Amino acid sequence: MAIANANYELIYVHFGTNGRVSDGGVLGCTQFYSKLKQGTLNLPQISDNGLPYAFISDEAFALREDFIKPFNVRVLNDHRRIFNYRLSRARRVVENVFGILVSRFAVLKSRICLQLDNIDAVVMACCVLHNFLRTNVSHQYTPPGSFDMEDPDTHEIQNGVRAGESNIAPLASGQTRNSSEGTKRVRDLFVDYFNNEGSVTWQNRLAGLSDSEH
Repeated sequence: MAIANANYELIYVHFGTNGRVSDGGVLGCTQFYSKLKQGTLNLPQISDNGLPYAFISDEAFALREDFIKPFNVRVLNDHRRIFNYRLSRARRVVENVFGILVSRFAVLKSRICLQLDNIDAVVMACCVLHNFLRTNVSHQYTPPGSFDMEDPDTHEIQNGVRAGESNIAPLASGQTRNSSEGTKRVRDLFVDYFNNEGSVTWQNRLAGLSDSEH
């Protein structure tokens, strides 16, 4: 499990949990999540646009005030479709990071035939080298085509590097989680922002809505 910033750098990595554990279960095993629940990560409280700082994730994780995930397809309306579209655009960064790691470090493409303790060291070394190369030789390490790019005219996304399907375990079904009203309220703040002052002109079309729909 990894957390990436907007520069495609890894700011937290957890490795070593058994592969059959669900994504949400892996997160629950991390020191990061313990500190997040305890409120000891020293996160800023409010951003310049008045929204709280939050991590973004996919559907495998539980919704929190500081951990935002998409709406389930069963409860979508037009505004929530816009929110899911905008969240998906942001989440492409970490998807590209995993793709770059696998494409650059061939040891990650198949089973690693080493002792378990050494596997941990190899994987973490790849993550450290990734950050070093992104900082020092980013143009050579991540040439054009590595990242998802947006066509400036059509705003369509051209996919960059992705980790192959054979390298990504399928999502395991997790427990049904009921989110508190507080966590839902924070996500709704982002829904409102993306549909009003934070909107972009092309989002309705790319979210599958006509420009006249609101």
